[in-house]
Amino acid sequence: MAIEEGDKIPAVDLDGTEGEAIALADKVGKPFVLYFYPKDDTSGCTREAQDFSALLPEFAALGAEVLGVSKDPPIKHQKFINKYDLTVPLATDTEGKAMEAFGVWVEKQLYGKRYMGIDRSTFLFDDQGKLFRAWRRVRVPGHAVDVLESIKEMQAR
Repeated sequence: MAIEEGDKIPAVDLDGTEGEAIALADKVGKPFVLYFYPKDDTSGCTREAQDFSALLPEFAALGAEVLGVSKDPPIKHQKFINKYDLTVPLATDTEGKAMEAFGVWVEKQLYGKRYMGIDRSTFLFDDQGKLFRAWRRVRVPGHAVDVLESIKEMQAR
């Protein structure tokens, strides 16, 4: 069962680019944006990471943290970060536990062939660790701005 608005952030761990463990439960206390993307260094995923990187100072000004997640290994994330001068932090869901908890590991279809992959999705948590808003099947253009505006809306409540 996938996470729904109002649910608490799942207690799962991710691997950072330096091999450090990132516990999602530790993100409670400030707004937190977690976005899942299919693969490093592809056109849509690159654009999404660049958009979040460009807006990272505005997210920080609102007290929000942003983290991107895919199945790519940390070394590939580091190459991706270096190639595009990304500032948004990235993490790896090695065991797929976060993808399962968030319901983003789904069956996809390309050119008539079915396969399992990541559904590009974003989750915004409030400072209490509750899911405020979820975006599934994300279209990249303008998405990072939408997330930023949602943080402002959330904080105005």
